[in-house]
Amino acid sequence: MDMSKVSAYCDYFIVMSANNSRQIKAISDEIEERLQDEGIRLWHSEGGSDAKWVLLDFGDCLVHLFEPDARRFYDLEGLWGDVPQERVS
Repeated sequence: MDMSKVSAYCDYFIVMSANNSRQIKAISDEIEERLQDEGIRLWHSEGGSDAKWVLLDFGDCLVHLFEPDARRFYDLEGLWGDVPQERVS
């Protein structure tokens, strides 16, 4: 989601789902490791090894990883429905 015109704290939200907390942990670890290899620093993270939602803050880009029920509950796509969004499968 392109947040650049509506947010002072980031330019992009990346929102994704995983089936369970174990997958969320594996995906978030992989994202962090690969971006670190590219010299991109993780500023902050929220959630833990058994979390239903993990937030990774890379400054201009925030990554949200949800279990399906948590994603439906928080509905970031609906909350920010007026910003440009691109779906990637």
